[in-house]
Parts: sequence; C-alpha cells; structure tokens
Amino acid sequence: MSGPEPRLAPDGEPRLRFAGRVAVVTGAGNGIGRAYAHAFAREGAAVAVVDIDELGARRVVAELEAAGARAIALCADVADEDATREMAERVVGELSGIDVLINNAGLHLGPYNETLALPLAEWRRLFDVNVLGALLCAKACRASMRRRGGGAIVNQSSMASARGVGGYSVSKLALNGLTVSLARELAPDGIRVNGIAPGYVESEAAVEGLSEPLKRSVLEGQILKRFGRVEDLVGTVLFLCSDAASFVTGQTWLVDGGANPRL
Repeated sequence: MSGPEPRLAPDGEPRLRFAGRVAVVTGAGNGIGRAYAHAFAREGAAVAVVDIDELGARRVVAELEAAGARAIALCADVADEDATREMAERVVGELSGIDVLINNAGLHLGPYNETLALPLAEWRRLFDVNVLGALLCAKACRASMRRRGGGAIVNQSSMASARGVGGYSVSKLALNGLTVSLARELAPDGIRVNGIAPGYVESEAAVEGLSEPLKRSVLEGQILKRFGRVEDLVGTVLFLCSDAASFVTGQTWLVDGGANPRL
C-alpha cells in the first residue's frame, strides 16, 4: 500500500513518531483498519493486526512485513471478553507491550439503518460489537499501557452519530459517550482516549452501506465538495495517538468535509 513518506527532521532523517511503540488495530484485515495498520507501520510502530477474518489479518501482516515492519496477525471477536483478553496477552507476549489501541472493528450502516424495524437480537449484536467491543479492548489493553507509562486509544465513530440513522447511529452516539467516560477513568493511568467520526469515505464498508441518492445528499451538505478518502482519516488518527496531542482527550473529531460545521 502506498502512502506519504514520513516528514524529515531538521537533520534530514525520517521522523518516525511511533518508533519503539506497539499499536493494536482492530478490524484491520481490510478497508480503513488496513490503512491505519499501514500508517502506524510507516511511522515505526510494531503492529498487531486484529480481525475476526483471520485470512484478512494475515494478508495485511504479509504486506507490512514485506515493507520491513514488525507485525502479527490475531483472530478475535471484539465482542468476546475472553477473546479480547487473550488478544492483549498475545500482543504483550509477542511484541512486549501495548502503547496504542485503535478500536476500528465495527458493524456497518447498511444492515443497521432501521430503528423500530431492527430486530432486538440485531440491536444487541450491534451494541456488543460497536460499543462493548471498544470497552472490552480498552479494558484488556489497559494494564500494559499503564505499565509502559500511558498510551492512546482512538475509537472509530461516525458522522452518523450526529445524524440519527437507525441503530447504527445510536450505537456510534453511545460510543462517543464511552469515549468521554474512558477518557475520564483512564487519565490517571496516562492513557488518553479520543474518537474519530468520519463522514462519507469511499471505503468498502461505505460502498456497501449507502445508496447513490444518500451519497449525493451527503455531498450536497458538505462544505468540501468531494467524497472523503481513507487517507483523509490517517493523519487525524496518527496525530491523536502522537505526543503532539498530549493535551487532547475525551474528544470525538469530525473528519467529514464540513458536513457538520461547529463553532
């Protein structure tokens, strides 16, 4: 996967913001999570590629290793507490610790854009993955982050959390609340917690989840008249996890082309 070269430090050497650090990226077997995994690897991190799709995770690890990065593939359902605990234990055992957690795994808009018509079992699965999955991963990674002097967590939310689009929207709004709650509780451990709320981004999940009329209406409502790209999210996530954002926590950052401008 191609991407921007790291910025040069004053002495001309590449600045690798995450050299010596370990990043865990869930839902990293494809799409946006894959882009995050590549971005952290380019910045010097060792990366744990976590996905319920083991083959997808292994493919991404092969890409990272071919580029010279250190990476491991882990198969885990983030809604399973035992699985998330085992995932964190393996990362610590194989990569020595955890500094960054990107809670990217989630169920997407397409099948979950209903409210009253959405079966209760689907509501429960949606919240198990989109909300409790982030909680369980944070809980599993906390001890290692604390031992290493702190760290950063980013939760993958959505612009839909401000729009009200069925069960998916409600789950992402709940995730925004969880971000604030975790930020308060984990601050004494030196762990910052933020969220990123993308607008319409041309990813695999978005292609499956939005109709053409809805895509057009989203574009018409944006200040920037283009659809987002996966690469548009990477810079925000890297910033939020870097030392440059050491005074930033408890925030969910909209990266939506100005679809929801705020004063």
